[in-house]
Amino acid sequence: MRRERRGQWHSRSVATQIVIADPDDDRVDDFRDLKRADRRPDRPGGKGLVIAEGTVVVRRLIASPYRVRAILGVARRLDELRDDLVDVDCPAYVASADVMATVVGFHLNRGVLAVADKVPQPSVAELAASARTVVVLEGVGDHENIGALFRNAAALGVDGVVLGAGCADPLYRRSVRVSMGHVLRVPFATAEEWPEALKTLRDSGFRVAALTPRRNAVSLHDVQPREGERIAVLLGAEGDGLTDAAIEASDVAVRIPMAEGVDSLNVATAGAIACYELAHRVS
Repeated sequence: MRRERRGQWHSRSVATQIVIADPDDDRVDDFRDLKRADRRPDRPGGKGLVIAEGTVVVRRLIASPYRVRAILGVARRLDELRDDLVDVDCPAYVASADVMATVVGFHLNRGVLAVADKVPQPSVAELAASARTVVVLEGVGDHENIGALFRNAAALGVDGVVLGAGCADPLYRRSVRVSMGHVLRVPFATAEEWPEALKTLRDSGFRVAALTPRRNAVSLHDVQPREGERIAVLLGAEGDGLTDAAIEASDVAVRIPMAEGVDSLNVATAGAIACYELAHRVS
């Protein structure tokens, strides 16, 4: 039976809907106090869960390899997700906006959250084996920048991201939100050894291009990827930039030409420009 109008369910199985009237109900503990504890695995009390906010990001979580544990939302948002919840084997908790705000710790304008278990990520060597283009990050500790970098990587067809020393967790709630859920579809690997991971990429056939504002770096306009070349775009933290060790372990130091009086760009913006100019040409 197909849905004829708003408010009817498909005859196929859907996530089980459960009304939550009491904000202290322990069935929604995975969603509790997100403003205070945010569920990062490296924070006290965190459970290491992936958290998606809003219908767009929840849809991408459902379609990703991450197994959804539960969904919590107001009735209107769950109704918008009804077709996406077909054959999803998890509870869908329905609550009023006030009950949801009490559980979460703040009023959530997007009206729906989903939580999922993390999945194993590839090693740097495994990621390199199946990629043509990658973004490599060193010291990027801002979660919004991480999310924006993943969103750019998805938009420009980058095959994966390597997280070097000092990088924030891309599965932190804010990163997932800013990425519009694309962090859930772009593979990433965490470098256990740094900057030795850059040698792993070079040994796998990647040309590592380190982005830096240094005047002696090669202009981005003058770097011409060779046909069939595999490209790794290396980006550092805003302010400090890349370490000398990371630049020395790269194949070429590259700068983006800028107007006088401006010495740098936001790291996500710089990454988008470099990926379009370098990685996009070989993808």
